[in-house]
Amino acid sequence: MEECFTPRSEFRTPHFPRLYRTGTTVALTDAVADAMGRLLPGWADAPGIVAVSGGADSVALLTALRNHRPIVAHVNHLLRGDESDAEERFVRELAERFAVPCRVLRIDVAREASDENLEAAARTVRYRWFAELAAELGAGWIATGHTADDQAETVLHRLIRGTGLQGLRGIAPIRRDGPVPVVRPLLGATRAEVVEHLAELGQAYRTDSSNADPRFTRNRIRHELLPLLKTFGTEVVRSLGRTAAQAEEFFEEQRIAGERLLAEVEFPATADVVTLDAAKLDALGEPAIRLLLRTLWAREGWSMSAMTFAHWDRMAKIAKGAPAADFPGGFHVRRAGRFLTIRRMKSS
Repeated sequence: MEECFTPRSEFRTPHFPRLYRTGTTVALTDAVADAMGRLLPGWADAPGIVAVSGGADSVALLTALRNHRPIVAHVNHLLRGDESDAEERFVRELAERFAVPCRVLRIDVAREASDENLEAAARTVRYRWFAELAAELGAGWIATGHTADDQAETVLHRLIRGTGLQGLRGIAPIRRDGPVPVVRPLLGATRAEVVEHLAELGQAYRTDSSNADPRFTRNRIRHELLPLLKTFGTEVVRSLGRTAAQAEEFFEEQRIAGERLLAEVEFPATADVVTLDAAKLDALGEPAIRLLLRTLWAREGWSMSAMTFAHWDRMAKIAKGAPAADFPGGFHVRRAGRFLTIRRMKSS
C-alpha cells in the first residue's frame, strides 16, 4: 500500500468563495449532507473515508464532502495498465489540491480473483481494504459514490439474473455488517445531476474505458436497456430507486424474522459445518426456509453474488428431503434424518 499525505500544517479549512453557490452544485452538496445526517446521525463529528475511483460519481461525492476533510481512499486494481495508473495519479493530485489526506492500494486483482469473477474479486478487495484502513485511521464511516443510476442498474441486473424479490433491494443506503458503516449518500442523485454538478464546478473526472465494454452485462444494461426503458418514461431510474427503497424496508422486517427462525432451528456449529434441525424445518413452508437460509449466509458473511433464486429454492427443497447438491462458493447441502447440514468445502 502506498500513501500520499498532505502535511498537517496545510490541514486548514480552505476558503472557496463561490464553490457552493448555484444550481445543481448547492442542491447536490446539501443533499449529500442531508443524506449523511439521516443515515448516520453525528457523522460530522467523526473522521471519515471517501472511496474515490476518479470517476464522475466518486469525484462529485468528494467535492460535496471536502470541507469535512475526509481521507481519500483509492484502489488501483492494476487491470488496465497505463489507464489505471493515470487514474491513480489523478486521484492523488485531486486530494493534494483539496488538501485532504490520501491513501492508495495497488493490488493485482486478477491474481486475487481465483474462482471469483474479476468484478466480484475487485469489490471484495476494495471493501476489505476500506475496513482495514478505517480501523487503522480510526475513521467512523466510509462513503461511496453510488448513484440512483447505479441503483437502477443493480435492480435490473439482479432481476435478469433471477435473484427473486430479494434482488429488488438493490444497493443498501447504509451497510452496518462490518466494523465501520458504509454509507451511499448519492443514491438520491442521478448520474446526469452528478455530471451537471461537476460541470458547474469546472471539475474534471476520469472515464473508465471498461465501462463501455459490451461483454459485461452491467454495461449493456447501462448503455442499451436503461436508455430503452427511458423511452417509456423518463422517471424510470427514480421509479426503480423507489422500488428498491420499499423493498429494503420490507426485507429489514424479514431480516428480523429470519434471525428468529434461524435461532429456533440451529444446532451448535463446527468450523466448517452448520447443522439445522430438519424436523423443525418440516413445519415451515419453503419461503420461510429460504428466508432463514439467506439470513444464515448474511450472518456468516458468505458471498451471495452467485446465488440465484433457483439455488435458494433447491436448498429449501433439500431441507424437505430432496437429494443433496453443491452450491456456489463451495457449499454442499444434504439432509440426513433430522439433520440438514451445510458444509463449506475447503479449497484444494
